[in-house]
Amino acid sequence: MLAPDGSLRPHWHTFVSKLDNLGQAELTRRWEQARQLIHENGVTYNVYGDPRGMDRPWDLDSLPLLISAEDWKALEPALIQRMHLLNALLKDLYGAQMLLRAGAFPAELVFANQGFLRPCHGIRPPKDLYLSLYSADLTRLPGGQWSVIADRTQAPSGAGYALENRIVLSRVLPEIFGTCQVHRLAHFFQKMRQSLAAMAPHNRDNPRIVLLTPGPYNETYFEHAYLARYLNYILVEGGDLTVRDQCVYLKTLGGLQRVDLILRRLDADYCDPLELRSESTLGVPGLVQAVRAGNVAVANALGSGVVETPAINCFLPQLCRTLLNEDLKLPSVPTFWCGQKSSLQHALANLDKMVIKPVFPMREFEPVFGARLTEAEREELSARVRARPHLYVAQEQVALASVPALDGGQMQPRQAVLRSYLLAHDGSYTVMPGGLTQIPSSSNNLIFSLQRGSGSKDTWVLSNAPVSNFSLLHQDGRAIELSRGGSDLPSRVADNLFWLGRYVERAECAVRLMRGVIARLSERSDAGEDHVLPELLRALRYLRAGQHALAWDPEPELSGGDVLKFVMDESRSSGGLYDTLRCVQDVARMVRDRLSNDTWRVLRGLDEEVAWPAAEDTVTASELLDILNRIVIALASFGGLASESMTRSQLWRFLDIGRRLERANNMTGLLRSALVRVAKDEPPVLEAVLEVSDSLMTYRRRYLSSLQPAPVLDLLIADETNPRSLAFQLVALDEHVTHLPKDRAYPSLSPEQRLTMALCANVRLLEIDALARDDQGVRERLDETAVRVEKDMVALNEMITRGYLSHVLPSRQLASYGRGAE
Repeated sequence: MLAPDGSLRPHWHTFVSKLDNLGQAELTRRWEQARQLIHENGVTYNVYGDPRGMDRPWDLDSLPLLISAEDWKALEPALIQRMHLLNALLKDLYGAQMLLRAGAFPAELVFANQGFLRPCHGIRPPKDLYLSLYSADLTRLPGGQWSVIADRTQAPSGAGYALENRIVLSRVLPEIFGTCQVHRLAHFFQKMRQSLAAMAPHNRDNPRIVLLTPGPYNETYFEHAYLARYLNYILVEGGDLTVRDQCVYLKTLGGLQRVDLILRRLDADYCDPLELRSESTLGVPGLVQAVRAGNVAVANALGSGVVETPAINCFLPQLCRTLLNEDLKLPSVPTFWCGQKSSLQHALANLDKMVIKPVFPMREFEPVFGARLTEAEREELSARVRARPHLYVAQEQVALASVPALDGGQMQPRQAVLRSYLLAHDGSYTVMPGGLTQIPSSSNNLIFSLQRGSGSKDTWVLSNAPVSNFSLLHQDGRAIELSRGGSDLPSRVADNLFWLGRYVERAECAVRLMRGVIARLSERSDAGEDHVLPELLRALRYLRAGQHALAWDPEPELSGGDVLKFVMDESRSSGGLYDTLRCVQDVARMVRDRLSNDTWRVLRGLDEEVAWPAAEDTVTASELLDILNRIVIALASFGGLASESMTRSQLWRFLDIGRRLERANNMTGLLRSALVRVAKDEPPVLEAVLEVSDSLMTYRRRYLSSLQPAPVLDLLIADETNPRSLAFQLVALDEHVTHLPKDRAYPSLSPEQRLTMALCANVRLLEIDALARDDQGVRERLDETAVRVEKDMVALNEMITRGYLSHVLPSRQLASYGRGAE
């Protein structure tokens, strides 16, 4: 931002003057708004080992990095040349290997490199594009020269975060953003869609493109989901794809659908356990053969990571002259591969000025700054490098340019690295007018790594002329073919939505029961016997542990703290409310790209609602009830959004099937635990059951007399107009299974259709008075009916799983969560 003499650089003038006009108070308020946007949008980065894990919020600085139009004009062609050079190098390494034969490039950096995939040798990607996407980590040296620290050719990450940074900052600083004439990013992503579609070996007019992710536990999973939605690609994991007859297919509810191109965010050696890394469970068996046959394209090409080694920097100037007949325009930070004798001697003689890095990724060795070592440590490092010099590279520790960053409300200098992004497009290359700027977490931290807690900045490339307001959502003038499809829903996504519906319903039932328990505990007195609390506790235990809990008869005194521990046990597989809400979060994260922003905000908000105090005995009954009320409202909001905002596609259908099946289970469990055994004073128990079932107002509006078993059972079992009744759930399930994908050539009813039709008929034929009859203190007909429905619900769950979700691992089966009844 500042010139060597301390004056403001010209291209910062407008920004700084507008920022000053805002004032510190307004800037602070807007930045709080930005943090809220990041939180609500669920922008996260999974730092392995961080206690917050996948919930660690994205760290964005409020001040962007500004690059002048003149600087960008000089940098852009240099980046294009570098991508062109690396693509040409990959073409030779996986082709004729003339550079290796001529000794222009060391064979040790290829054949000893795990990024070089031998099964991929000889495979030519469409249009010889080994690099469809490329990124370079750049810094500015004291003289103003841009220099490359690292090349990213495997599966460059961060472009989605750069886009999210831009969206957030342009919303909180709209007037400054508009006045500064900042280049938009949408054109870059439009060209990405066009270039990837052009690479498809078949069906180029409308190719099926999927984004392959390692899964929700990957550090950049948010970006994968975000880009898939923004680019309108299907987000898939390896298990969603299969290879048949050397073609790749997507497993969907409607059957197998041919895939034309895979945009991978998975390291290449994990992509195929048959020909590459055999222990990989993330890839697609047979993918390499499908690529070899030319039936599917992969971007970037499998094996492109071989040129990510920092040792390549030593050879790029000569390689550029050999392959492109040009001088290298964009130099690298001075680099010395210790596999060469002269470079080894120079590196060890100047170890205090060097950063030692592994030539290939080594988990046990991270970059070492020689200047920070003691004399004894330098000797030890020197000995280690001499023992196996070809495995190490030395880079000069250069002084990096600093950028302004806000720290505690004060502007502080921070060294910065700019990750720029390029893509191959229409026979040439395009540079994103911006990028992801990284700053270290503190001024004395010299490692730029998001895994080490580095922050980020938006990057504004300025224009000397007005810029286009183009958006990727704008029409390009072509007619769009009308569609109301939805059969391309991957089975894994349907499975996750099914369980999202079940967990949400399970959580709501637990909260409603918990409210009844806490309210009655707070009102409990020594005078008289409480007939309601034991029945609610029985229902609560049933919800958690299954039908064997019905033999449990709670006699000991229970405090509010005991009940809280009972339900809010934070251990996994406890079956408590906390555990269930965590399952909601986990499954929602897996279908993040399928949920609207409002739905995601509601589910994210559940984290805040269950932020319990550290010491449970400090929580009063009123505070507990307030928390539980807020959770009920959040879960009801989710239900409302699902009902009113989701199109009636298979996506919504599987979500609702899960909800209806779980609500039917919860109802039978509540009836068995609270009403099968006739209480001595039953009206209060009936009232509690209606309250938990959210049906008390309906009952009072219909029946002005006292509470009686028959009308209560009619309302909760047979009334198809009551959204909480068992009959309502069964009718909805029957409607859903009728519309599940099936082979229309066979008109006979499916097993699940037969089951739901029989369930509906059986409930409609029930004699409510017989269910309500007291047979020596027990309602045996009610118990028999509930048990039969429970068994049929288990059978229906198994039919749906086998018929539509069978390829997924049984990681979320109910038995894994303590539901003994199932």
